[in-house]
Amino acid sequence: MTTNLIRGGTVVTDRARERTDVLTSGGRIAAIGKAIDAPVGTNVIDAGGCFVMPGGIDPHTHMQLPMMGTVVADDFFTGTAAAAAGGTTTILDFVGPEESGGQGDN
Repeated sequence: MTTNLIRGGTVVTDRARERTDVLTSGGRIAAIGKAIDAPVGTNVIDAGGCFVMPGGIDPHTHMQLPMMGTVVADDFFTGTAAAAAGGTTTILDFVGPEESGGQGDN
């Protein structure tokens, strides 16, 4: 079982944004806190200056955007379930500009 200590990265939760450590074991988060001691055999990763995310982020998906006369077979429910099964925890659906340019249409 692989154990990793991600040290000094910026972790964002629903309560705070702070520079802290994350210990994972067997692919799961085991502890979050400051100055966590690394167990023997732990792979230590310096994440200083980086954000620590709980999975992959796909910033360009097409769940509802028509593309070249077609739409994808997945909707948000099936598409996000498939993404999560592959380790992607966050998707951002692509936004196409309006033909009018989207300005001054109020």
